[in-house]
Amino acid sequence: MTAESLVNLSHADLEHATASDRVKAAVDAFGDELIMTTSFGTHSAVMLHLVTSIQPDIPVVFIDTGYLFPETYRFAAELTDRLNLNLKKYRGKMSAAEQEALHGRLWEKGSEGLKQYNLINKVEPMDRAVKELGAKAWLAGLRRSQGSTRADRSFVEQQNQMTKIYPILDWDNKTMHEYMTENGLPYNPLWDIGYVSLGDWHSTRKLEAGMSEEETRFAGLQRECGLHEPSENMDFQI
Repeated sequence: MTAESLVNLSHADLEHATASDRVKAAVDAFGDELIMTTSFGTHSAVMLHLVTSIQPDIPVVFIDTGYLFPETYRFAAELTDRLNLNLKKYRGKMSAAEQEALHGRLWEKGSEGLKQYNLINKVEPMDRAVKELGAKAWLAGLRRSQGSTRADRSFVEQQNQMTKIYPILDWDNKTMHEYMTENGLPYNPLWDIGYVSLGDWHSTRKLEAGMSEEETRFAGLQRECGLHEPSENMDFQI
């Protein structure tokens, strides 16, 4: 299968394919120009296990903002060792301390502050990763059930010059749990104390009564961090 044929597959073809078959199609189409990303979030072990079971040496891009929970860093180390990940860690060009000295706490400065924070800590490092790794396609673990911004996504999308493939887009939490149980995979330990969607410690909340999953991130101001937004909202070409 070529990259063009993967992009041109009908929605129905991909809707009825298995997650494994979607990964295999991406590997066949893009070969060593394919990468995947992980946040080492609550359910990240699913995508990591699914993809590396098919392509063990795939570059796994981990964007480290410097503000992740301690539990997330320990979980990342555990899964990297357990699954023998080909981990590629990328960080912003400024340290957390330098950013706060020059710009203050950007995450406390509303939507514009969050946009600048995400560009510095997530979008620019991802842009660099794509260029340095020579990637043309990107596997990501987005799921429709995670929020309104993901509910209408297709299994394959174009974002600037990248082809993005979402193998588990149609999986709900029950399916995720079943896969984790069948394969003996761990959750991020923060799941056990009420966190359902994980990012930086300063802009992630536990799920409380009456809240949706997307309201647990960025004080409900936004769901996406810039990495999975349409190209017209991006200041970097990835």
